[in-house]
Amino acid sequence: MTADAIAHLKITLDDVKPAVLRRIEVPLAIRLDRLHLALQAAMGWTDSHLYEIRAGEVGWGVPDPDWRDGPLDARKARLVDVLEDIGAKTLRYLYDFGDGWEHTIKIEHVTDAAPGVAYPRLIEAAGRCPPEDIGGPWAYNESLNAIADPKHERHAEFMEWADEAFDPTVADTQRHTVALAELAKQWSRKPVVKRKRAV
Repeated sequence: MTADAIAHLKITLDDVKPAVLRRIEVPLAIRLDRLHLALQAAMGWTDSHLYEIRAGEVGWGVPDPDWRDGPLDARKARLVDVLEDIGAKTLRYLYDFGDGWEHTIKIEHVTDAAPGVAYPRLIEAAGRCPPEDIGGPWAYNESLNAIADPKHERHAEFMEWADEAFDPTVADTQRHTVALAELAKQWSRKPVVKRKRAV
């Protein structure tokens, strides 16, 4: 594996129906804190909660000095190093420790970067990401049942947060594509080099 290669990732949100799936391409050398941001953009989350990316028994996220067994610093690890050091082909991504949104990230394959393409980029999107703070997969599935059934005892309650156009089967592909393209643009900027003045 070369650090300038591209990893093709399949991300599946666990325990949710209809299925929420994304396929994205990221640089193999991406730092894990940036991978987190790419996952947020691709899924449609709002980056409002803590996260952890796990490979085997090792986890990376936002370190907390008061949490002795907490995650390692995601800013100090790259995807290529995790894959080579741990040998994992599948990662786990936990977003929002309270709601417990678990994602399975499968590294489908690694290829050379395409000339002129900015990464990360969205390849495929299926299913709408659940709303933030709804209570996790169980509560989300219950809310979908309540919305679909006007006789459900919680129908009116869940209709308050769901707009008329809410469709869990439809991903906002355009929004996710733009969000990832913005990250690619931001990360591809060359640092400004100050030139010394001639005296």
